[in-house]
Amino acid sequence: MKYNTPDLLSGDKNNTDEIRPRLSGNKRKAFENLNKKERRILVIGDLHAPFVLPGYLEHCQEVYANYNCNQVIYIGDILDNHAFSYHEPDPDGLSPGSELKMAKKFVKDWYKAFPVADVLIGNHDRMASRKAMTGGVPSAWIRSYNDVLGTPKWNWVENIVYDNVLYEHGEGGQAKTKAKNNMMSSVCGHIHTEAYVHWFVGKKFRVFAMQVGCGVDAKSYAAAYAKNFKKQSISCGVVLGGHTAINCMMEL
Repeated sequence: MKYNTPDLLSGDKNNTDEIRPRLSGNKRKAFENLNKKERRILVIGDLHAPFVLPGYLEHCQEVYANYNCNQVIYIGDILDNHAFSYHEPDPDGLSPGSELKMAKKFVKDWYKAFPVADVLIGNHDRMASRKAMTGGVPSAWIRSYNDVLGTPKWNWVENIVYDNVLYEHGEGGQAKTKAKNNMMSSVCGHIHTEAYVHWFVGKKFRVFAMQVGCGVDAKSYAAAYAKNFKKQSISCGVVLGGHTAINCMMEL
């Protein structure tokens, strides 16, 4: 993968498209660190559209800009699919068709903001295919996520590895469990009430576990099941070159 990193320190007078500030000391070092030719991945937490917290998209856009990110991963559960959950849906809530229609409007905004991204498939995203399997519907009849949501450039995967860091939605355990079991740095979502980076250090290795947090509106009826849980961690994450992981909490 190639990274387009502008040379803002060269002072090329022929290029008027870039501003080339004169930096020195720590400011220059910080600038150079944010322009290394390495992956700087924005990791977006669970969205559960259409029940996304207002302002979370803008928060993720700001973090993307602040850390000069060049890649995006959605950690999963893009959709909530509350209306046909295996748990009891709210009888006063949206119908399945209305919920999907509203969710697609939210997804359209996220796709416009981050059109090229890896999207991990979460347990809520799988709800339609699980219902189809329960009903005995062959997979050939099921449309792709991109087809349904209008996101042709999104790469939907179960998990993915970059720079020896494993990214997965996170069913079956928190990021700390995944990192210890896999003996590799791991980034997970799924758990809405946790956002952390935890390092495991041995004599010959060190790996981190990042729990990303989420962007879910806790006041929505779809989140009513968690009203007595801990407060949700509204956050996204940044992973720099596979060596540094940062939680970016949203101000509420």
